[in-house]
Amino acid sequence: MTRVEFFFNVEDKLKKLVELSEKGVEKNLRLTILMHDETAAQAAQQYFWQQSAAFLPNCGTTDVLAKQTPIIIDCQADASIHDDVLISLQHPQPTIFSRFKRLIEIVGTDEADKVLARSRYKFYRDRGYEIRSYDALGKAL
Repeated sequence: MTRVEFFFNVEDKLKKLVELSEKGVEKNLRLTILMHDETAAQAAQQYFWQQSAAFLPNCGTTDVLAKQTPIIIDCQADASIHDDVLISLQHPQPTIFSRFKRLIEIVGTDEADKVLARSRYKFYRDRGYEIRSYDALGKAL
């Protein structure tokens, strides 16, 4: 069964995305990152190339090197080619989440984002998934 994790109160989602991706690549995991639209996916790809201290090769699903690239950043859930870790910044929950070994949801600090995340949390919980939650601000959850 897919392991579900939520990271709440994340002030900079792209920074957290890079941090989690660095850890995943160090462990030789293949990551699929789902952004909410194509513009956000392209911005994330650029951010990875420019901001990361580590080398984090990434591309979109349709890139010719996608199968060999450890990080796929896209907005189309149905085109995913990896199945180790799914990091989702989409709402509602991606329909393909259960084929991954691990699902990570990153939730910002604004109330609108939290409301949507609570809905996804309830969806996973109601279907029997064990959920781990982490608070970026150090608050008890």
